[in-house]
Amino acid sequence: MKRAPVLLLAACVVGAWAIAFATASQDENARSASSSKIATDRATLQRGEYVAKAGDCAGCHTAVKGKPYAGGLGLGSPFGTIMSSNITPDTQYGIGQYTYEEFARALRDGVARGGKRLYPAMPYASFAKVTDDDMRALYAYMMQGVAPVAQPTPPSDVAFPFNQRWTLRFWQLAFAPTGVYIPRAERDAQWNRGAYLVQSLGHCGACHTPRGSGFQERGYDESEKTFLTGGVNDHWFAPNLTGDNGSGLGRMSEADVASFLRTGHAGGAIAYGSMVEQIEDSSQYLSAADAQAIAHYLKSLPAQNPSGTYTPHADPARSPANGNRVPDDLSLGFNVYRGFCASCHRDDGTGVPNAFPSLAGNPSVLTEDTTSLIRLLVEGGNSPATLTGPPRQSMPGFAATLADVQLAQVLTYIRSAWGNNAQPITANDVSSLRSKLHK
Repeated sequence: MKRAPVLLLAACVVGAWAIAFATASQDENARSASSSKIATDRATLQRGEYVAKAGDCAGCHTAVKGKPYAGGLGLGSPFGTIMSSNITPDTQYGIGQYTYEEFARALRDGVARGGKRLYPAMPYASFAKVTDDDMRALYAYMMQGVAPVAQPTPPSDVAFPFNQRWTLRFWQLAFAPTGVYIPRAERDAQWNRGAYLVQSLGHCGACHTPRGSGFQERGYDESEKTFLTGGVNDHWFAPNLTGDNGSGLGRMSEADVASFLRTGHAGGAIAYGSMVEQIEDSSQYLSAADAQAIAHYLKSLPAQNPSGTYTPHADPARSPANGNRVPDDLSLGFNVYRGFCASCHRDDGTGVPNAFPSLAGNPSVLTEDTTSLIRLLVEGGNSPATLTGPPRQSMPGFAATLADVQLAQVLTYIRSAWGNNAQPITANDVSSLRSKLHK
């Protein structure tokens, strides 16, 4: 009589196992069926690779000296360091078990397989606009064209309560837009292509649009006046991309903008900071037509958030009318510039074409936010190394060479010489950023 309960329990266990096995098999079959719908022909994989580069997937998901797409790169945020995940097709640590639907949901909605909410360091607010054809091609490439890497993702270092991912559901409901890009009927095909690339795969607004109190982008397309007017990310200021003649793209031509995207050089301006990696990993691989389409779209944006002016061959900022009567020879900023900067940037601030940027009229010199200017002098930097651009050049850092007041004065001089007219920089501005950078 005592065996009946045992047999009944055994039967239940076997039944449950059979049901679980059947369910797992059904899930696996469903995943296989879903995955089988994704074309893996050569053209699709090539398109997917292009989409991956246009979206700069490797830029965030490849650690320094790490394997491609294996994650482990620390992304700075106001809430802590977020570690990028392994997106290779490894079935244990990567996305190898993702169906297309799960893959698309992660990119568009910020929800990983199993319901895990993703931090907005992943630009799903932009990727929501990616078309189905591009999304399917990207999925095919990530599954078939990328080598799997069995490497776990290190834990993120995010403070409470921001480490409670379930709360991201409310952020996503409040701030994350939905829906693929819809072409504007009143605009031509080139404009719409550029708008699509900027707003979706390029996710330009993730850096170049200021953030609100909820860390949301303050605008996701040209209908918002704050869209692409500049933003600070990880102590770099991504400049204004609207048509402002001072710190924006107003004085650059479409050809200049397209060249900058593919080489990091244009009209005396040279890429620096985090834009160097973006060009090296992503935009240098854009087709000429797509780079031109982006330039066409950006040049259509009216001037917003103007700052600084440039009047060639004039010194309006240092005129007696503005209260600056100190002769150059007696100016600390001028003497620092002559001793440490002029050999590369020249006495007249025009720089050396394809080597050292012009400082006269440079939009990054005229911008109101001076974060990047100060950081460049403190840490130094380098220009991009691209397939079609000039050789890489480097700039030394001066953190151990110049005092805060010297750095402030030389930047103030640069922002008021050769026709530049922008606000001065103080020693306190310099010391504040140096403390944040621990330099």
